[in-house]
Amino acid sequence: MTTAQQTARATIQAYYDAFNAGDTDAMGDCLHEDFVHHVNEGDARMGKAAFAEFCAHMSETYKERLTDMVVYGSDDGTRGAAEFVVNGTYLKTDPGLPEAHGQTYVLPAGGFFSLKDGKITRVTTYYNLQDWIRQVSA
Repeated sequence: MTTAQQTARATIQAYYDAFNAGDTDAMGDCLHEDFVHHVNEGDARMGKAAFAEFCAHMSETYKERLTDMVVYGSDDGTRGAAEFVVNGTYLKTDPGLPEAHGQTYVLPAGGFFSLKDGKITRVTTYYNLQDWIRQVSA
């Protein structure tokens, strides 16, 4: 494994470790100044400030823990990916989605990354929204 690949994997792992700890500031520390967040549904969020707003909304709406994490990094350290399972509780109704009343869900998901100078410049998150809706609507 190259040093660049190790750095990419360590950065991605630190990002998700911070997520599991509920430490959005530490997540932000993993991000490059030129960061963009591509979500599964909706518009891209440009910059760390927009990402922090997104994290604040998510923290009040969902309680999630990621398990079964596998992290990958390219040889040159400029790209990476992670596959994991989201174990969550739907805490507060998100506009346009089913009503929340503490439903739990288990959802396979993944993230795709671009990195520069050991920091994340892009994360694209993928999960099956229809699967999530089925689980919280049951």
